[in-house]
Amino acid sequence: MTIVLNDAMLYDNMAFISIGKEGNVLRVNKKRITLDLVDLEQTALVGKALSSETRLEILKYLIENSANISEIAAKFGLPQSSAALHVKVLEEAGMISVTEKPGMRGSQKVCGISFEDIYMDAFSHKMNSCVGKVVQLPMPIGNFFDCEISGNCGIISEKGYLGVEDQPSSFYCVNRNEAQLLWFESGFLEYRFPTYLLKNGRIREISFSFEICSEAPGYQNDWPSDITVWVNGHEIDTILCKGDFGGRKGRLNPEWWGDTLTQYGEYKIIRINEFGTYENDVKCSDDTLASLKLTDAPYIRFRLGVKPDAEHMGGMNLFGERFGDYAQGLIMSATIDNQQENGRKAESAAEPAGEERGGEG
Repeated sequence: MTIVLNDAMLYDNMAFISIGKEGNVLRVNKKRITLDLVDLEQTALVGKALSSETRLEILKYLIENSANISEIAAKFGLPQSSAALHVKVLEEAGMISVTEKPGMRGSQKVCGISFEDIYMDAFSHKMNSCVGKVVQLPMPIGNFFDCEISGNCGIISEKGYLGVEDQPSSFYCVNRNEAQLLWFESGFLEYRFPTYLLKNGRIREISFSFEICSEAPGYQNDWPSDITVWVNGHEIDTILCKGDFGGRKGRLNPEWWGDTLTQYGEYKIIRINEFGTYENDVKCSDDTLASLKLTDAPYIRFRLGVKPDAEHMGGMNLFGERFGDYAQGLIMSATIDNQQENGRKAESAAEPAGEERGGEG
């Protein structure tokens, strides 16, 4: 189930674009709220937030406008205490963000929408009963194995520039592992994840998550870019990033990073299982775990890039754990089915002990 809070909704290659009341396009680049019947507390919080028509109206208002509690109270004719209570419920559900900013009479709490849609996985608890463990392998964005960079480019750490801006040779600097933001106009970055932790069970799903956006001069919220994803040499997805996002400070950005530059990106998860490949839960390819042969080699090759002949050649920004809105770099996660392990244990328990077998001989 997917719930999208819009005045109207268009489907553009399975991407959601909301249309405001005045006909203006509001490109929403926020997180997805995923609910299930395992984390009942979070599901109940979201259910409570959606159970009030007033809170639904507040959400619709915040999609188009950021507002403080006084403005929300005035807009809907509420006592300020009631408006504050509604805001608290929405914040606890993770549906809005509340930021303190200086005002004329002290600080004020400014509210803004913080999610794009809601996804309910009603069967995850069934799947989890068969899952033994999830292995996560974080990869710093500067730890790429190979690269090919051209055009406007740069690589920076939390403290400053690494190498020289617009010089592809900077991507080979010896301290590139410190990178927290990197960008280029066209080319690719390739990472290699080890597979030794994936050999002792049946792989149910492998996913790659990261924060990414287009690359424009300064920033341009409407600057589309086709960013291609390859795994083990197979092209599995092309992400259409809507823009190079700015206009507000990235949640994790250091103070020295200018407000006129790229600030944050879109959070993407590429999942691969026995049924196909999915970008943020929308199927994008028929490539499966088996067809990609993910555990045949000592490593999995994961590549992100912008082709020189892409329809939208709008460049790419990749964010580390201390830049943008999400405190992570590139992460590979593997869900390992424990049924095979349990089967091995059962077989082992059923076998006679070695001494007994010897006695029988």
